[in-house]
Amino acid sequence: MFKKLVILLCGACLSVPVTAKTQAEFDIYLSDLKAQALAKGYEQQLVDQAFATAKYKKKVISADKNQPEVKETLETYLPKRVPQWKIDKARQLYKENQVVLEKIAKEYGVQARFIVALWGLESNFGRIQGGHNVISSLVTLAFDGRRETLYKRQLWAALDILKSGHISLDKFKGSWAGAMGQTQFMPTSFNAYAVDYNNDGRKDIWTTKEDAFASIANYLKQEGWDDELTWGRQVKLPDNFDSKYVLKRGTKTRKQWLEYWNDSERTLADWQALGVRKADGSDLPKADVRAALVMPDDINGRMYLAYDNYKVFMHWNRSYYFATSVGYLSDRIGYPKL
Repeated sequence: MFKKLVILLCGACLSVPVTAKTQAEFDIYLSDLKAQALAKGYEQQLVDQAFATAKYKKKVISADKNQPEVKETLETYLPKRVPQWKIDKARQLYKENQVVLEKIAKEYGVQARFIVALWGLESNFGRIQGGHNVISSLVTLAFDGRRETLYKRQLWAALDILKSGHISLDKFKGSWAGAMGQTQFMPTSFNAYAVDYNNDGRKDIWTTKEDAFASIANYLKQEGWDDELTWGRQVKLPDNFDSKYVLKRGTKTRKQWLEYWNDSERTLADWQALGVRKADGSDLPKADVRAALVMPDDINGRMYLAYDNYKVFMHWNRSYYFATSVGYLSDRIGYPKL
């Protein structure tokens, strides 16, 4: 009994030092990051000010390690992700911002309904952007170590954003993972795609809708968007359809996913010959378009012929549910009777 009591007491004693050690290690790590930032050429004042706001955020680590793994299908996901109120709101906001949206759409070659769909799904039309200090989130996630290289790269990109004066430090907020603004860009995406559309000297995806719209359009266009195409369509398969034609699942990298896409991709005429039809059973369009057969769930779930623009959605977020929800909302915006 005495031996057991000693073990229990030692376990209790260890709980405090572990927490203290974690904070101490974080402080050392933070100092090292500051030195690295200075070595990269960032000015002392910027480094001091930015890192002074950095705190170890246990909630960020908890959120990262405990992301929900609820079993979903598109049948349950789409009604929650794209409810009728969001469709109605998207249509309303499209009309309210129609002039600038269609101007941007023409300039970038991206249909406006897709800009609004991404805006709505990423930040609920700018209303939900996250209240986490971006520097704290990125430093905490880098310190955690599992994806240190990734988050250090995001951290340097965040310092570039501050250095360029696009946002003040006190307003530099985002999601727990560091995604920012109405577009929910990570810092590297901001630096690659964000646009100062109103020419005020700042790429303001936080409070300026025009900048957010143009930034979304610029992202899509740079990644290969074709405004002569839509994103895809839901289809119906014949009985005993050979699953070898479906885009393979379980890819670990985008490169591998694109290879599997190429294996599945065929002309609409080829898919028609294989017995694939529109969801209502009618023939596929007689158009010179290639498409891959995408299976978000299983062979008994919803099936989609996805066009090249779908690959752009999957570059934004490599999730069939995400990509399909963007396409679905864009269709409901553009074709209200669906």
